[in-house]
Amino acid sequence: MTQLFRAGMIGASRMPRAGRGGDAGTFVQRTLKGDTADVVPRRPPPSSLFDGMMSDFQDAFDSFQYFNPFTVAQPVPAAAARGTFTEVPFADGAGRRAYKLYVPACAEAGVALPLVVMLHGCTQSPDDFAAGTRMNDWAERDGFLVCYPAQTSAANGQRCWNWFKGTDQKRDSGEPALIAGITRDVMARRLVDPARVYVAGLSAGGALAATMGQRYPDLYAAVGVHSGLACGAAHDVNSAFAAMRAGAGPHVSDTGAAAVPAIVFHGDRDSTVHPVNADEVAAQAVRAAAVDTTSEDGAVPGGRAYRRTRRVDAAGRTVVEQWIVHGSGHAWSGGSTAGSYTDPQGPDASGEMLRFFAEHVGVAPLASS
Repeated sequence: MTQLFRAGMIGASRMPRAGRGGDAGTFVQRTLKGDTADVVPRRPPPSSLFDGMMSDFQDAFDSFQYFNPFTVAQPVPAAAARGTFTEVPFADGAGRRAYKLYVPACAEAGVALPLVVMLHGCTQSPDDFAAGTRMNDWAERDGFLVCYPAQTSAANGQRCWNWFKGTDQKRDSGEPALIAGITRDVMARRLVDPARVYVAGLSAGGALAATMGQRYPDLYAAVGVHSGLACGAAHDVNSAFAAMRAGAGPHVSDTGAAAVPAIVFHGDRDSTVHPVNADEVAAQAVRAAAVDTTSEDGAVPGGRAYRRTRRVDAAGRTVVEQWIVHGSGHAWSGGSTAGSYTDPQGPDASGEMLRFFAEHVGVAPLASS
């Protein structure tokens, strides 16, 4: 049995919970190695709204390790991953998309694994997103499946998920229906624990992940939203520009659906999607649940400082966890420069999301107002 999801997720009821005492280092500690290089451009200047969903620069700093209290083992290097990473075609009434599925070598016959669905940002691909987030390396070490749906240039010229369109914000409609269909397709092909299915994304993918949490609380146990926007923050291109610049404010729709627990990451120097959007994602996820809020400051050794805010319900469950990474732009915090749009100096968003997911197994959605 591997560690985080098998020792952690399968034994989640025996794990401590964030918000019930403990500090930021209780679950995940990390050490960083190497020198900090100057920020270097990764792509040409944005030419459209959709190019603008991804920042032009990222910090060229890599080579790090993580310590996870579930095990003394370190995440395996990408070169050591021995699982399979294959493309699978998918089609249903909502349309057609391919996805890539990572199955770790440690998968055992007859053992139901957790599933994490990862939604890439604009101009990215499943391979690029997997490299930048290192989620396959985590999966190889900890024993879970990772699914990467692929947006097409036919659906969006910059391969962005169409998070801002009304038809792509509804249950059983448009891209939400496609992502839900892909999720169920993986569950039909592989032995998946239905109580441990999660979705996360970056930028446009983060906005779609927020929508999936709102529209499919019966499918996903928790969501991760990185540099994204709340469900209903926009309804067309013009309102998308406005929300990206300054948030949607009172214009964020009350979706009327149950919400699922969410972990939110955002850089406070994100000039592509304003950080106020992280507040709106968090507020939408909390909904009417009575919560206590606590905040704590921390810093990655040799890297960026951050503030983590937890919203804990009456049962002691952390329903929303929000990370604001100081000095970071529009990039996956703690990611690898092997992929695009990452900030290796930040706290590790992949590890923290997995830790948060491990705390939410087979739980009921939050009640709506």
